[in-house]
Amino acid sequence: MSAPLTDRLRGIHAATIVPMTEDFRIDEAALADHIASVSHTPGIRGLLVNGHAGENFVLDAAEKRRVIATARAVAPAECLICAGVNAESSLDLAREAAAAEAAGADLLLVFPPNSWALGHDAECVAIHHRHALAATSLPLLLYGAPVGAGAMAYGAATLERLAAEPRIIGIKDGSWEVAAYEANRRRLLALRPDFAVLGSGDEHLLTSYIIGSHGSQVSLAALAPALLAAFYEAASGGDWARARALHEAIYPLSVAIYRDAPGGRATARIKAGLRRLGAIPCDAVRPPQPAASAAERQALDQAMLAAGLLEESLVR
Repeated sequence: MSAPLTDRLRGIHAATIVPMTEDFRIDEAALADHIASVSHTPGIRGLLVNGHAGENFVLDAAEKRRVIATARAVAPAECLICAGVNAESSLDLAREAAAAEAAGADLLLVFPPNSWALGHDAECVAIHHRHALAATSLPLLLYGAPVGAGAMAYGAATLERLAAEPRIIGIKDGSWEVAAYEANRRRLLALRPDFAVLGSGDEHLLTSYIIGSHGSQVSLAALAPALLAAFYEAASGGDWARARALHEAIYPLSVAIYRDAPGGRATARIKAGLRRLGAIPCDAVRPPQPAASAAERQALDQAMLAAGLLEESLVR
């Protein structure tokens, strides 16, 4: 008998990238190699495909299906495949949700439409998720947007309303703010003790694990899966000395990828890091994002050196 889905959400779930060719087509072979390499790393419990790191906002419907099908084909059978679904229209969201289930996803992460950052009626959120629920038999995860994402982040009343739906089983808390994460976690677990609250702010994972976390869906694990798996193992086992030591290795990497200005550059930087390590042949990202700059690459070199991913003799 398989473990309950919420149990399978424990641990590190890598948010993978989509390697592309220089003319911005998906590199199918590199995609399969990347997903296989990450998913077979000991300690990686699952994958988030078609998330922000996977450039879900610039992939078409057929490409998203291929990414999911590739993940299902090359990942271990026990690897949980969560597919991000991201659409401005609820009707498009429903089609995307149904296609993700047909392609082999185990559950869906529903992203709030980008237009919501400018403001929206609270009923919009309920309607959007109802369309996803009606289109598929899969369970859903909520996406807790960053507190700096305007009105996109869900308020307390909205979270409570969504969590009342039994097929919504958890949240990827990407609030990127420790106080908001703890408040959301306490609120949701008070309503549903079985609710999976995933502390998934790559820059403050240690703090999230001290507060408590069901697991994490993080793009750092696409670049350094073994390091992130070891970190979670130490934290979940209460070995805080080892967790703190691993955090010291991870922290410079998280800063170079997520915090250094300008914002919104994580995917380009992760791809540049993977290419530097020889894990993908090309680090192109789809327009309008440019590839990593020389300064970004230099910062990544130093961070990967500190994390033990890159040898000192190779650092520029």
